[in-house]
Amino acid sequence: MTDLAEITRMRKWAYGQFRGLGSPVFDAFLEMEKAAFADGALGRKSKELIAVGISVAQGCASCIQWHVEHAAEAGASRREVLEAVGGGHGDGRGTGDRVRKAGPGGDGSGVP
Repeated sequence: MTDLAEITRMRKWAYGQFRGLGSPVFDAFLEMEKAAFADGALGRKSKELIAVGISVAQGCASCIQWHVEHAAEAGASRREVLEAVGGGHGDGRGTGDRVRKAGPGGDGSGVP
């Protein structure tokens, strides 16, 4: 199992590698991401919670960790995150193991 610190370290390394290439495509991706999660008709918290559910459905542990962290920073409660996780399970793929990997101690205790 990859722990949260390792997922974060790997993501930061990869982002640094891509940014160092001066790729206009990667720069455009970062701008799109910023725009997509900016407050609008839906606030950032809602958008991050939606992304949590999508990440669970896709089975992307790194994405789950990223969006749970950002949902919490945007003010999401532990209960809100857990409900978003439940929404991701709704597509019938059952990804409980992936979700366990996304929480410190394997129990989601890192979510406020």
